[in-house]
Amino acid sequence: MITALLKGLFLGLMLMISVGPVIFSIIKHSLNNGHKGGIAFVLGVSASDITIVVLSNAFTEVFDSIKRYANELGIVGSCFLAALGIYFLFFKKIQTEEESVQLTIFRKRDYARIFLSGFFMNSLNPGVLLFWFVTASATATMTLTDKIILFSTCLVMVLAADLAKVFLANRIRPRLTRHNIHLINRISGLILIGFGVALLYGILFLHPVH
Repeated sequence: MITALLKGLFLGLMLMISVGPVIFSIIKHSLNNGHKGGIAFVLGVSASDITIVVLSNAFTEVFDSIKRYANELGIVGSCFLAALGIYFLFFKKIQTEEESVQLTIFRKRDYARIFLSGFFMNSLNPGVLLFWFVTASATATMTLTDKIILFSTCLVMVLAADLAKVFLANRIRPRLTRHNIHLINRISGLILIGFGVALLYGILFLHPVH
């Protein structure tokens, strides 16, 4: 249980500091539509993450035949996570948002629209889908309780960080320079590599499935 919690914290930390298109959208919605608009967008993103996590874990549990290859599946997933970390560390291109922000009038009926925009923006991102499915595969050997602890911890941390971005939008935006994003990407890469190695060690030496 403690191991699952630590892994959840580790993975959540990586996602909290990662920089992608979602963070720019969070800032844009927060500045354009106020805190309520930003929160609606963040909740949509969070709902998308929860849906993908549940589906990706369910996918690995549905087919009994997969159980026979739990170790192999976990090893492949761990290696993919480490490879993703290497990509973040050395190859990920730096993107910044230069578009100006214009304040618009926020209406209550726009809550659903903004929520759905966050949900679909996150759900249709191939990188997000790949990340959660690979992570689910890498944790295939863990018990259901440990999976719940790991993913719940991670998702709560990410939601809390995104909500913080909503209220700190005015301060965060000027700091998203190319240099800072490059540094954050490298840190994210190192964390992903460490997470992949930790999962691989656990599969091979702590709780292998025969």
